Amino acid sequence: MNTISAINAKCSQCSFKRLCLAQSLDEAGLVRLDEIIGKRRRVLRDERLYRVGQPFTKLYAVHFGHFKTAHLNRQGEQRITSFAMSGELLGLSGIGTGLYGCDAVALEDSEVCEIPYERLGTLLADMPQLMMQFHRLMSQEILREQAAMLFLGNMAAEQRLATFLLNLATRYAQRGFSSSAFQLRMSREDIGAFLGLTIESISRLLARFRNNGWIRLANRDLEILDRAALEACLAGSAGQPRLELLAA
Repeated sequence: MNTISAINAKCSQCSFKRLCLAQSLDEAGLVRLDEIIGKRRRVLRDERLYRVGQPFTKLYAVHFGHFKTAHLNRQGEQRITSFAMSGELLGLSGIGTGLYGCDAVALEDSEVCEIPYERLGTLLADMPQLMMQFHRLMSQEILREQAAMLFLGNMAAEQRLATFLLNLATRYAQRGFSSSAFQLRMSREDIGAFLGLTIESISRLLARFRNNGWIRLANRDLEILDRAALEACLAGSAGQPRLELLAA
């Protein structure tokens, strides 16, 4: 069951504030943002932070851990729309309709900061700098969705996986972690559901990348050994897409 931490969420004290709403705010702005942030919520592995169709009342900033967002397609199959990590917002899909548009599920024991949307809306009206940052985060979300449709739909299977791995590497580097060695928090089945590939295809491609000497893989511990080769695979014959658009 989700539990509320006794610790108040403080953007001013968060090591990932440069990636989230607090980016570029001065000290006075951080104090005002801190005033509306609720408690931190612990979400255990495989638990839902929110469900599709649930009334939208809050955004959630990932403090630590990883999440996937997903919904069922018309065939009743799970479609994963994104993977979120520290410093990223969850729940933006609920703004337009007042209902969450997907499930958000923890891939490991994680923690989020609750952001009551009504209080945030009042603050956005008073703080143009915060409004600009919020719009930037929403724009990134839209671009991710567009990139997934445009690029993944036209890419060969190995290009999709190369894109995914390089994007993860870039995002970890932005958070001060290694850009070449990291753990895959999501299962092969989840990766396949995001990339539109079967779990068998993901396993074969990972084995091929490993045999080519592009990666080292032990269970979920992955190391990129030849980034140039992955980038060349990604480029293919159609030219290399912009990686920053495909934030997994």
